[in-house]
Amino acid sequence: MDINKKNQLNIDLPETVADGVYSNLAIISHSPTEFVVDFAQIVPAMQKAKVRSRVIMTPQNAKRLFRALADNLNKYEQNFGPIKDINDTIAPFTMGNGTAGEA
Repeated sequence: MDINKKNQLNIDLPETVADGVYSNLAIISHSPTEFVVDFAQIVPAMQKAKVRSRVIMTPQNAKRLFRALADNLNKYEQNFGPIKDINDTIAPFTMGNGTAGEA
């Protein structure tokens, strides 16, 4: 068997998920066994953010995601140039108190 065929993964992307959701805020919490990432949307001049999606994963998969995201950011910047941080005053990605499920 060809090694490329052996490593192929078929992914089903339902229409209800394919459109995605917009997020400009992420709240990351964790326990010893899980990482919880709440992707939220906050509107300027509003005091409340609305969570649009929640992803729960093991610490091992969170680390894989971290590495994959870093790799893709490097590739993006090689192709399109450095990503400039537009707003240094507001952290769009924050860490929770370290307990799963709480932001």
